[in-house]
Amino acid sequence: MKLLLVAFTISVLISSLLILISTLFSKKTVLDREKVSPFECGFDPKNTSRIPFSIRFFLIAIVFLIFDIEISILLPLGLISNTIPPILWMSAGGLFLLLVTFGLFYEWKEKTLDWIS
Repeated sequence: MKLLLVAFTISVLISSLLILISTLFSKKTVLDREKVSPFECGFDPKNTSRIPFSIRFFLIAIVFLIFDIEISILLPLGLISNTIPPILWMSAGGLFLLLVTFGLFYEWKEKTLDWIS
């Protein structure tokens, strides 16, 4: 128990030291202002470089993320197919796919997937 406490204390100290060092060395200075400014062929930009973020693009990205996570949830079903009866894991996977499909149809019905509106 004592060894675990010592190891935990050492790891917290090392982590805190690394965070402190990275914070000290990563401070932005006035000289870095030119690095973060947009560059258009050597001229000053005509428009602002910070345009508002499209909420439609964000919603499409969230839907893509949901389907990406869906694949990572369904992949282990092939690994457990030898230990669980097939009807059980097939019905669980089918129910999950059905719920995600209903979610997709709901997004479609609410016109969230329409890029131009």
